[in-house]
Amino acid sequence: MINVAVSGAAGRMGDTACRAVEGADDMSLVGRADPLLETSLLDVLGDADVVVDFSTPDTALENARHCLEAGVHCVMGTTGADFSSLAGVGTANLFVAPNFAIGAVLMMRFAAEAARHMPECEIVELHHDRKVDAPSGTAALTAELIAEAGGNVHEPIHSIRLPGLVAHQEVLFGAPGQTLTIRHDSLDRESFMPGVLLAIRKVDSLEQSPTIGLDKLL
Repeated sequence: MINVAVSGAAGRMGDTACRAVEGADDMSLVGRADPLLETSLLDVLGDADVVVDFSTPDTALENARHCLEAGVHCVMGTTGADFSSLAGVGTANLFVAPNFAIGAVLMMRFAAEAARHMPECEIVELHHDRKVDAPSGTAALTAELIAEAGGNVHEPIHSIRLPGLVAHQEVLFGAPGQTLTIRHDSLDRESFMPGVLLAIRKVDSLEQSPTIGLDKLL
């Protein structure tokens, strides 16, 4: 049984993660940390094997450090921070996913493949109006993968924040006489939960920490 605590548990993603953990046969939810619940990450670390973090960009880096130094694995779903400085910190592993939706991972992979043949493209990412960072971590990683494949992402990445949205991204490729659009839509936060549970199950066996991207686990 994997003992799991959730940081940012009062938020929409955090609450969904709590329910997903409670529904998993091989996991036990042992703590919920959130200022709205008047509990801190340090309050729940002692009981956890893994912490799932859906907090805020200004606290995520410190939260991950606390986990690693305490010997607790961390599955980080908060974007907008640079976690590379945590390499070699502590005895536990850090896994970071800009996006936990398997469809989003496929979208990024297909975009990188398309960039080999139609290199000129733009990225549009659309999220709910409470998302703090822009561009999103998914968009930034998509741009990186496209560049590695030889593509040219026209700047800036277009970020849209509106109520009613969840998480959406399209990559538009253009060539003489044709266009190609690759798009992924998360219509409900449940779309992220299979990836979250997969990361919880695999974080202890990572060969490198931090490891970034759900594609590394598939």
